[in-house]
Amino acid sequence: MTELNPFVKLRRELHTIPEVGYEEFKTQQFLLDYIATLPQENLAIKTWRTGILVRVAGTAPTKTIGYRTDIDALPITEETGLPFTSLHEGKMHACGHDCHMSIALGLLTHFASKPLRDNLLFVFQPAEEGPGGAKPIMESAEFKAWWPDTMFGLHIAPEYKAGQIAVKPGLLFANTSELFISFKGKGGHAAYPHLANDMVVVASAFVGQMQTIISRNIDPLDAAVITIGQIRGGEVQNVIAEEAYLDGTIRTLSKETMDIVWTRLKQLAKGWEEAYQCEVNFIPGSDYVEVDNDEIETNKFIDYLQKAHPESYIACKEAMTGEDFGYFLEEIPGFMFWLGVDSEYSLHHSKLNPDEAAIPFAIEVLTGYLESM
Repeated sequence: MTELNPFVKLRRELHTIPEVGYEEFKTQQFLLDYIATLPQENLAIKTWRTGILVRVAGTAPTKTIGYRTDIDALPITEETGLPFTSLHEGKMHACGHDCHMSIALGLLTHFASKPLRDNLLFVFQPAEEGPGGAKPIMESAEFKAWWPDTMFGLHIAPEYKAGQIAVKPGLLFANTSELFISFKGKGGHAAYPHLANDMVVVASAFVGQMQTIISRNIDPLDAAVITIGQIRGGEVQNVIAEEAYLDGTIRTLSKETMDIVWTRLKQLAKGWEEAYQCEVNFIPGSDYVEVDNDEIETNKFIDYLQKAHPESYIACKEAMTGEDFGYFLEEIPGFMFWLGVDSEYSLHHSKLNPDEAAIPFAIEVLTGYLESM
């Protein structure tokens, strides 16, 4: 039997203990315990909430190179049937952050004993899935003390094969905004709708009307998405609902388009209040800026891939995916790329099952890239 790659093994262990944003206590301790087994003479370690920052001192540093991995999971019930399935009911690493962490640990393990000329900063960031950990960790004293000169990271991609890397300069991921809307009217008996004000009907009508923002207010050559992932309303089948709630997300390729979408949503809400005699309120959520890859830093990475791994490089298009890594790139030149993992099921799916061959491959590629800098 072939021995399991040590970082695949770490991924499987991390996969069993998924935790949502700012609740990654077991995950943080697991990471700290592993980091403690590495040679410590070149390492400096700080914690921030449930996150960790590790600096590897360079031999003759002139700059600091940052590498970020996210560490949180999603509130999803796993249905993979894997022998290392989630032990935390209703939570799952359904976005590949377990893979992300294991790759980061692979890089850290290598460079802990073989440091580069320049400093390396590993950022194990919590709460990427929400409410967003990138911006707060950047504002922390811990991060500011080790502020990197460049920053990069990766995200797994089920649609690409293991051994493939997709990247492009410029816009890679969209601007995103969480959308939470409440509707309040008047409940009543199901047999007497004329004496009530049914919020299930009102909320349902609003879902359809929102799509006209995309089809009629956004330039057809631009791109935007409004998706409602959850509708809640009512308690009993024969009682008209007094309240209803819509939970969703907005994705746009520019900040200006995001402003247009929000302006129209608020205008529609005012009209709905008048037309249906109800209250419509927007509940605050998280907003993520676009992931805009720095042209110079991205092209350095592409040049390396074309020389060292020409069969792996894919020039991709931008995607409507959201990632709070965009906050790093607003202030620090760098990039994010897609790592192929060839899964039948998509990100955020309860049956996502990445090809683990991508883990040692990514460690090999990124070790070589960093040593070439």
